[in-house]
Amino acid sequence: MVNIPRGTQDILPGYVEKWQYIEEKARDICKRFNYKEIRTPIFEHTELFLRSVGETTDIVTKEMYTFEDRGERSLTLRPEGTAAVVRSYVENKMYGNPTQPTKLYYCGPMFRYERPQAGRFRQFVQFGVEALGSNDPAIDAEVIALAMEIYKSLGLKKLKLVINSLGDVSSRKAHRDALIAHFSPRINEFCSDCKSRLEKNPMRILDCKKDRDHELMQSAPSILEYLNEDSSVYFDKVKSYLTDLQIDFEVDSGLVRGLDYYNHTAFEIMSDAEGFGAITTLCGGGRYNGLVEGLGGPETPGIGFALSIERLLAALQAEGIELPVEERVDCYVAAIGDAASSKSVLLVNELRKAGLVAEKDYLNKKVKGQFKAADRLQAKFVAILGDEELERNVINVKNMETGNQEEVQIEQFISYILEKSH
Repeated sequence: MVNIPRGTQDILPGYVEKWQYIEEKARDICKRFNYKEIRTPIFEHTELFLRSVGETTDIVTKEMYTFEDRGERSLTLRPEGTAAVVRSYVENKMYGNPTQPTKLYYCGPMFRYERPQAGRFRQFVQFGVEALGSNDPAIDAEVIALAMEIYKSLGLKKLKLVINSLGDVSSRKAHRDALIAHFSPRINEFCSDCKSRLEKNPMRILDCKKDRDHELMQSAPSILEYLNEDSSVYFDKVKSYLTDLQIDFEVDSGLVRGLDYYNHTAFEIMSDAEGFGAITTLCGGGRYNGLVEGLGGPETPGIGFALSIERLLAALQAEGIELPVEERVDCYVAAIGDAASSKSVLLVNELRKAGLVAEKDYLNKKVKGQFKAADRLQAKFVAILGDEELERNVINVKNMETGNQEEVQIEQFISYILEKSH
């Protein structure tokens, strides 16, 4: 027997309907916010992620699935969605479209080679949005509001929004110099990753999982102390818009997104549900001015987020929320006899063409076995057709909820089920 690869999962019938429900809900909300779907390849040139995600990030240094194709080109299974969306934005010159900003969403599998644990897989599904072309703090608030709306529309209540500002280029440089001065004297007490990050990207040290309890982490200079006036005003406007939208938030100066392309607004949405687990983050995002230029496009601001469907499902479970997933069959056609069985093929097809969920027996079961099958499918109606009924051009329809049974002319059968099903 060949087993499934470690860190992956089969999403089986009976459970996949929950995924479909969540994805449809998220798509509907994106439509209301006027975001359009984009679909990019599952693999891209490795250079894309080196240039965008950042060579000092854990994703690039430890987690990417990279391989050479037959043309000796280095390709990588996408570890996140933003880089590919921005690459497509530049390559397809979407910045030239008359309608701006460009507002996009995506949904699909991502791949990271990391230790599988609860709610974390090597192949996982991300839903994300990107808004490109606007420097208005209002669109930062819109993107955060969209993410919050997805969670709230599914019934989640134990949510915590945490925001921070990573500042503009000059603010980041001032903070960078302060971090180097802070960590340099005792950098030998930190892990090898932190040592390599000190000069390349010292802010990434603050995101280290191994050394998170080191005393220098607690006393590290806050980015908020180094925001220049423009960055402070920008952050104040974002907070003001969130307040106007009645979205509660906390400011956490220690919030550092794990990718190199972020600046200004950064945010995470977490689950406060009891028993959810040690990793509480459901969604993360922020502003990434500079990423479009880094990939060969014109100077273009952008902001976005990505959420994990797996972690969303775990949050729903932690809060005891059952999704209203409809799995019932509208009508099961039970046939007795060869002629009736042949006719049932046509009737089931007509039911389906009329927009109903219909099923029949394909295992030559007796009528009792067919009724058991209808019960397992939670059929609303069972239509019983025997050779005798066929000769009289009628069919018996049983309402499985009330137990009532009616004899219906075959010509009226489809319209009868349609009327009674709604």
